[in-house]
Amino acid sequence: MTTPGRRVHFRRIADASLDHAAAIVRRWLPDGRGEGAEWVAINPTRADHKKGSFKVNMRTGAWADFAINHRGGDLVSLAAYLFRISQREAAVRIAEMIGVDPYERR
Repeated sequence: MTTPGRRVHFRRIADASLDHAAAIVRRWLPDGRGEGAEWVAINPTRADHKKGSFKVNMRTGAWADFAINHRGGDLVSLAAYLFRISQREAAVRIAEMIGVDPYERR
């Protein structure tokens, strides 16, 4: 749950999420498969029928759907895209999932 008025520490969350990238992408994209450092899956946000165009780099968090040119630089943006939520909500949810304080210290 987000706390209004407190600044979310996006970089800390994005960086910490990389330690859990394999588990996160398996949870969010369970029909995917690993190919080296990438998770290749069907994009669940569109009528995608073949694996190959939607990829997540598990080392950097960068992701892209090359078929429709949607992309992002970290797992926070991936969560926002997949679940159609704000970047803030995505960051807080990931922080809660991996046990990281989502907010900047005052």
